[in-house]
Amino acid sequence: MIGRLNHVAIAVPNLEAGVSRYRETLGAQVSQPQALPEHGVTVVFVELPNTKIELLEPLGQASPIAKFIERNPDGGIHHICYEVTDILAARDVLASTGLRVLGDGEPKIGAHGNPVLFLHPKDMNGALVELEQVAA
Repeated sequence: MIGRLNHVAIAVPNLEAGVSRYRETLGAQVSQPQALPEHGVTVVFVELPNTKIELLEPLGQASPIAKFIERNPDGGIHHICYEVTDILAARDVLASTGLRVLGDGEPKIGAHGNPVLFLHPKDMNGALVELEQVAA
């Protein structure tokens, strides 16, 4: 069901500082910041040969990332994202096995313009997992 690792997301308290670390210190190519108000974050993607690193910064105090940063003031790994070819079929299969989909269970559009869902960390060995639909 799951395909490639799409990205690993790291929550950061300061996106500009995070971008600088990857771009200036590590020499990585980093995308322009993209505000995603429906998800409460501003993101950039660090492009790697085999995957991406997503840096997330809270977009306002109501951001779900804000509480994560409060508990982890230096930031930290927030979630991992796997690709699926049919997000609704994946959701239905996973829900039938007892896995909980966060929110109302309906996909939202993510930073890549594709439908995404999140699975409850308590059902995924303590890791928040994002599923992103991509073309086959």
